[in-house]
Amino acid sequence: MATMITSECINCGACEPECPNTAIYQGGVEWDFNGAKHAALSNDIFFIVPEKCTECVGFFDKEACAAVCPVDCCIPNPDIPETEAQLLVRAGQLHPDKTFGGDSPSRFKADGAAASAPVAAGAPAAPTPAAGPAPAQAVAAATATSAATADPAATSVAAIGVALPPIDEWEVPIECFRCQGAFAVAYRHFRSGVVFYCPYCQGSTVINTSMHNAIAKELRDFYGKWTAEFDAFQDKRHRELVEFEERQKQRLERVNESLRQRSVEFRPAGKPRKRAGIFG
Repeated sequence: MATMITSECINCGACEPECPNTAIYQGGVEWDFNGAKHAALSNDIFFIVPEKCTECVGFFDKEACAAVCPVDCCIPNPDIPETEAQLLVRAGQLHPDKTFGGDSPSRFKADGAAASAPVAAGAPAAPTPAAGPAPAQAVAAATATSAATADPAATSVAAIGVALPPIDEWEVPIECFRCQGAFAVAYRHFRSGVVFYCPYCQGSTVINTSMHNAIAKELRDFYGKWTAEFDAFQDKRHRELVEFEERQKQRLERVNESLRQRSVEFRPAGKPRKRAGIFG
C-alpha cells in the first residue's frame, strides 16, 4: 500500500529530499506528473502523491521517509493496498532508464515475503485490487506480535489494568501560543532547540532548556515514584502469597496427622486381642 503522511506532521521537511521518486511535496505546492501540474493534496502539511510512491521498492528495503521522520507520521495508507510487483512496475514507469528485478531492494523481502519476478522498465501497471477489511488471521497475528514484543514492565502493569507507556513514547502536550491549538509530540523528540510547527496555523514552537528540563524532571520523578510503588506492591503480594502457601501447608499437615490419630483410636474388626489368663 502507498505511504501517507498523517496530521501529526510537524512540517520539518526531512522526508522530501529522501524520496527517490520526488513523490513528497510541501503543503500547498502543486505536484507534477507526466508533465502536467496538479493541485496540492494538502495545504497544511507535507503530502505524498500515491501515483508516484513505490514505498521505496526498487531502491531501499524500507520507506526512506519513514526512516527519517522524527514524529513517525509516514505510515502505510490502508486505503491503497498494493503488491510488490505493482510497485516494481511503477518504479519502472517513473524511471524508464532503470530496470527493476526480483532482486531489487524491497520492504517486502525485509518482511519475509517472496521476491517478485523481474519487471522491465515501462511495463504496463497491473490493476490495483480493491481495498477491503484485513483478514481476521492478520489481525490476530498483529495482536499476538504486539503482545509478545511489548515492554515487560508495561505488560506487568497492564496485567492489573493500568497501561504505562515507555517514557520515550510519552505524548508531551504543546499549546500553540498563536492559535491556542493543542497537539502532542513524543518525549523522545522533545529536546532543547527542536522546533515544532503547529498543525493548525504553522506557528513555530522552539523547545528551550527550561521547558525541556521541567518536563524531563516531572516525567523522571513520576516514573521513579511509579516504579517504586509498583515494586513495593509486587513484593507485598509475593510475601502474602508465600505466607498463604505456608498456612495452607500447615493445615494440610494438621489434617493428615488428625486422620492418622483417628485411625489409631478406632479398633478395626478382627484385630487380635490379648486374652486374660485363667489364674489371674
